[in-house]
Amino acid sequence: MGLWQRFKMLFQAKASHALDRAENPAETLDYSYQRQLEMLQKVKRGLADVVTAKKRLQHQTETLEQSVVKLDSQARQALAGGREDLARTALERKMLVQEQLQGLDQQINQLEAQQAQLVEQQQALSQKVEAFRTQKEVIKAQYSAAEAQVRIGEATTGLSSELSDIGMATSRAQDRVEQMRARAAAVEELVSTGALDEIGSTGTSSLDRQIAALSADAQVDAEMAKMRAELTAPEAPPAQLAEGQSAAEEHPAPEPAAEPAPEGEHQQ
Repeated sequence: MGLWQRFKMLFQAKASHALDRAENPAETLDYSYQRQLEMLQKVKRGLADVVTAKKRLQHQTETLEQSVVKLDSQARQALAGGREDLARTALERKMLVQEQLQGLDQQINQLEAQQAQLVEQQQALSQKVEAFRTQKEVIKAQYSAAEAQVRIGEATTGLSSELSDIGMATSRAQDRVEQMRARAAAVEELVSTGALDEIGSTGTSSLDRQIAALSADAQVDAEMAKMRAELTAPEAPPAQLAEGQSAAEEHPAPEPAAEPAPEGEHQQ
């Protein structure tokens, strides 16, 4: 098989497949019904033409029959008047007209036979077209029902293209949500462990914050030890108490350093 034949066969196969997919049975049936109606109209027009021709010939026949009667009368009058020559001429014309009448009668008979045949064909074609119209409507209804059933089945099983696209879009959206959730959890874990500085921080690292927390704890412990010592010390005389107060006023105790804010506050 040559290359051109293979290409031709492949093209025909592709074209046939494309036509099968694009063909709509309802449209095909309607087109066939329209063509049959056109054929029926042609038969009716042909029948009308035949009847018209027959009527024309019948009118000519009536005219020639009147001529035969007139020529016969003229021949009789000429023969009664002693004019045999005129009588002969009238009779000769009468014979010619009669021959024409015979020819017209044959043509009329043929047209009548053709008319009867066309009438029979018209009736048969009309019945065929009417039967096809009924069958066409039934097939269209069956096709519509089958098409609806297929669509319902595809929608139920999720095989339809529309539902498949919707399902894919929903799946992609769910995947995107899961990715965002995982990213948020990862960022939160990095922030909580100090591996990632919080947004809006003053530039202090996690190590700085831990050292500051240790210093604050040491100050708190020193303050608590001093308070315990004051509570457990014996009460001094008023003079000593006054001197102790003046000494305390001259040398006030250092204020405890402010505790650094918890990491959660920086996040807020």
